[in-house]
Amino acid sequence: MSLLRRIESARPSTEAPEADPTASVSAVAPSRIPQVPGREPLRDAKMRIQNRVVSDLDPRLDLTNQLEVRRQIEEMFNRIVEEEGLALTRAERVRMLEQITDEIIGLGPLEPLLRDESITEIMVNGPRQVYIERVGKLEMTNVAFQNDDHVMRIIDRIIAPIGRRIDESSPMVDARLTDGSRVNAIIPPLSLVGPVLTVRKFAVSPLTVDDLINFGTATPEMFDFLDACVRARLNLFVSGGTGSGKTTTLNVLSSYIPNDERIITIEDAAELQLRQEHVVTLEARPPNIEGKGAIPIRELVRNALRMRPDRIIVGEVRAGEALDMLQAMNTGHDGSMSTGHANTPRDMLHRLETMVLMAGVDLPLRAIREQIAAAVDLIVHTARLKDGSRKIVNITEVQGMEGDVIVMQDVFVWEQTSVRDGKIEGALKPTGMRPKFVEKFEAKGIRLPAGIFGFV
Repeated sequence: MSLLRRIESARPSTEAPEADPTASVSAVAPSRIPQVPGREPLRDAKMRIQNRVVSDLDPRLDLTNQLEVRRQIEEMFNRIVEEEGLALTRAERVRMLEQITDEIIGLGPLEPLLRDESITEIMVNGPRQVYIERVGKLEMTNVAFQNDDHVMRIIDRIIAPIGRRIDESSPMVDARLTDGSRVNAIIPPLSLVGPVLTVRKFAVSPLTVDDLINFGTATPEMFDFLDACVRARLNLFVSGGTGSGKTTTLNVLSSYIPNDERIITIEDAAELQLRQEHVVTLEARPPNIEGKGAIPIRELVRNALRMRPDRIIVGEVRAGEALDMLQAMNTGHDGSMSTGHANTPRDMLHRLETMVLMAGVDLPLRAIREQIAAAVDLIVHTARLKDGSRKIVNITEVQGMEGDVIVMQDVFVWEQTSVRDGKIEGALKPTGMRPKFVEKFEAKGIRLPAGIFGFV
């Protein structure tokens, strides 16, 4: 988005009073600032100064030179404050400058939330209700927008640089920020509370195996086992509910892929952060303003098969692309991975059946199940527990077919032992069953510790 367009979109609306410019992120409802007798409300002063800065700022400035743009905004701000003789404390002055800068070249009230590394998700439910997720728990903040138009301007800033749009004819959009954070927006008439914006924040430093072990997601022994599964080129799905840590788990599992393999990743909005050298990232494209030009994940999966991949990683299967993914797994692309929404490992298989039927191919149910049973070796199921923690709760082998039923066997299952200080305690324990694919470990020369499956 050009600086001129950003400047125009930063002009404060006069339809409703703006939120307190001295507000900070906290788990409290929006509140009014106390007024000092004889003193102009800070929000009014901020709006007036912001209008003057916007009017005086050179629209020809290079937006990519953030330091220069910020320097000019700060110079104008200081000059205008001195000219008007505004009595501001140092803290008020710093916050006001920061908010005006965020409105002109950033994402307005979202910027403090985006800078806070402890926040993992931001949920804007209309202009007056902004929630965050921190440590797996939802909190109400005192951040607010002026009105619906203010929220819409911020949404437009997010989606315009990547060529996407949102309006009454297309009232939903998926996008991503420059740092890779995933964004979803939905507006009236579909939303009855005003524009709704959800941001899944992108970790600046990708979480590692050690991080997940420290978080209690799984034990070191379980990750050693999953490392062996990836190196043995098992096909696996990571299943779980919304916000259960599927993408994070998939990202960590992908770190076990050897560096000498060619990896093709396919996503709706690029989130995966693979560290290998030979990675090709593909991203689906939505339709243009005429409703044409869409390139869905399914077409990208087909195209990936022509790109000589060693492994194909699909960020999430949702529809007919499941059929193409299963066929890829069944035709020499062992070691491929994906995620899917499901409540249990068994539900993940049912979901795969449904998604294959969505491909519009007239296949009998038994043939679909045979494809699934032949393609999928392992399901890693994640869950977000009531205390907000995320755990791997099942590691389940897909063993094959018996009659018309796909046979599954839990290899490891989470067992809760206690609740201490509001934290759920437990462990991922072996079921005592030796998976059939252990033969693949032996063929690859992979040795696992004795007793890992609960017997010696």
